[in-house]
Order: sequence, then structure tokens, then C-alpha cells
Amino acid sequence: MGKFKFVETGIEGLYEIEPAVHGDGRGYFFETYNERDFEDAGITERFVQDNQSLSVKGVLRGLHYQKKHPQGKLVRALSGEVFDVAVDMRAGSPTYGKWRGVTLSGENKRQFYIPKGFAHGFLTLSEEVVFAYKCTEFYHPEDEGGILWSDASIGIEWPDIGREYLLSEKDKQWPELKESLKERG
Repeated sequence: MGKFKFVETGIEGLYEIEPAVHGDGRGYFFETYNERDFEDAGITERFVQDNQSLSVKGVLRGLHYQKKHPQGKLVRALSGEVFDVAVDMRAGSPTYGKWRGVTLSGENKRQFYIPKGFAHGFLTLSEEVVFAYKCTEFYHPEDEGGILWSDASIGIEWPDIGREYLLSEKDKQWPELKESLKERG
């Protein structure tokens, strides 16, 4: 058995990744990334920056992208649980404007590979989540863009958590996808 199972999502280049976890009475071990295995699956991007965040229940981060310096991302929850979303923004893509959401948790150990050209966001489902991002491009704050999380033209089905989502002021004010595309040029 390989170290990873790369699950196609129906959107080209977007993968849900299940690692092979080896556990016993002492705990567990698994690889989170292996360049050879990822290249064999067609993911040939070079990762240059790792990020980590902590969020409390109800925090919705996103939907974010970089305009001139797009990032591919390999994301996972180290602890806690999120509903993670990617939206295809690739001009000319047959799945342009389509989204895919997956549940990532410290328990299921799944990862989500989001290629360049996608907007990304997540909703914290547990009381806290520690979330890790492995990125293919450095972050450029002046290059940040976003799409409104509730854009009806995309129709993301965010889970009901029994309370209002907590968003940054910036995330509340991103444009809808059609306006965002104009900004990108």
C-alpha cells in the first residue's frame, strides 16, 4: 500500500489526500508529505512556505487568493475540525466557479491539495482548530484578493453550527466572484 491515497474531487488538480497511518498502543506515525509520491500523483509544485493558525469555533476564514502570485496549498487540521472549501477561479476551466468542500480534522488526518487558481477558506467546527498550510508561493500582502464567502452564484453549503460565523471585517466585504474576476484583470 502506498503512503497516500489521492482522491479525485471532480475538479481537475484538486485532491483530497488520505495518508497511510501506522498506529499501535504507543500512538501513531504517518508522512504528511513526500515529494516522490506527490509527483507520482501529478502534484509537482515546490512548496516554499508553511503557515499555521489557531481558530475558535465558528471562525470562517476566506475565501482568499493571491492575484499576481497565486499559491497552491496543501492544508490540514492538526487538531480540531474544519469544513475546508476550494473554489475554482481558473479562467477557461470547465469547472470555473465550482466548489468542493471537505471535512479535515486531527482525527481523520486528511489533507486537501488546492492548486494555483483557486480561492480557499474554512469554517471551524470544533471548539478550537490548529490548521496548517503548506504553500507553493510566498505570501504577498499587497497581492491579496478574496471572494465573498456567501456568494449565491457559487452556492457553498456551509455547515450550520448553531450560531453566527465569526469573520474578519475584510472577509465580510470581499466582492462576489464576478466582481473579483474583474479585479484580477
